[in-house]
Amino acid sequence: MYKKELDAAISAAKAAGERALQHYRDGFETESKIGVDSYEEPVTIADREASRIIVERLAEAFPTDAILSEEEPDEVKKRLAAERVWIIDPIDGTSGFVKKDGDFAVQIALAVAGEPVVGVVLLPFHGVNYFAARGAGAFRETSQGIERLRTSERTAFSEMQMAVSRNHRSPKINSILADFGVAGEMQRGSVGLKIGLIAEQACDLYIHLSHRTKLWDTCAPQIILEEAGGRLTDLWGTPYRYDVRDLQNWGGIVATNGAVHTTTIERLRPLMREFGRVKYSSRSDR
Repeated sequence: MYKKELDAAISAAKAAGERALQHYRDGFETESKIGVDSYEEPVTIADREASRIIVERLAEAFPTDAILSEEEPDEVKKRLAAERVWIIDPIDGTSGFVKKDGDFAVQIALAVAGEPVVGVVLLPFHGVNYFAARGAGAFRETSQGIERLRTSERTAFSEMQMAVSRNHRSPKINSILADFGVAGEMQRGSVGLKIGLIAEQACDLYIHLSHRTKLWDTCAPQIILEEAGGRLTDLWGTPYRYDVRDLQNWGGIVATNGAVHTTTIERLRPLMREFGRVKYSSRSDR
C-alpha cells in the first residue's frame, strides 16, 4: 500500500547515509546546540547535510506532505493540520557518530493520522537497513540480501537479552536488570539500532527511562518493530502518537518482542514508584 513511500524513504536514507559516512571517515567538527528540550547536545555538519538531502527528496516526491526533521524548524501549524507527516532523524545516535563507535542510524518515517505506517532505519557503518510498511512486514537488508524479520516468542526473562543504551545509560537500569533477572544485556547506541536488535531476535526487550527522546527517535523504529511482531509504548504501556504538538517522549520507552510486553509493563510498575516516576498526562494535547 505504501510502496512508493517506502522506496522513496529507502533511497533518501541511503543517499543521506553515504554523505554521513563520508564525513565519518574524513573527519568533522562537533558543535553544540540547544535541543527542543533545552538540553545541550552535539550536532555535526553530517547531521545537517543528511537532513537537507532527505527533506529535499521527500518534499519533491510528496509536495503536499508535512515534514518534521530534527535539524529543521518545526512548522507546527502545518504539521498538525496535515494527515501525512514525514518524521526524520538524519543521524540518530550523534554521540556514537562523534565517538566513532559506528552506532548511528538514519531514520525516516511516515505517520498517517498520527500513526507510523512506513519506517526506515539505516545503519551506514554496519551496512544494515531495517525497513517496513504497514501490513507488508518488516525486513533487514545487508550485503547478503534481504530477509523478513520476526521477533522472538520468549516469555521468560531469564532467557532474554535486554538492549541498553551505551551512551545514555541510567544507573537505574542496573536495578531493572537485577529485578527482571535477564540472561544478559547488549549495550549499543541509537534507539533504532537497539529496536532493530529486537526485530531480528538478537534481543528481546529494551527499556529507556529517560524522557529525552523525541518523536523522530521512535517513529521509524516503532513501525519496524510492530511489523516484526513486537510492541513499543511508554513505560506505562501507552502507545505514542505522532500528531501532537509536543515532540518529547515524556514517558520513556518500552520496546519488546510483543509476547512479553504486558508482563514487562506490569513488572515495571513497582519500580517506577520506587524511582519516583509518575505518568505524564498531558502528552496528547494538540
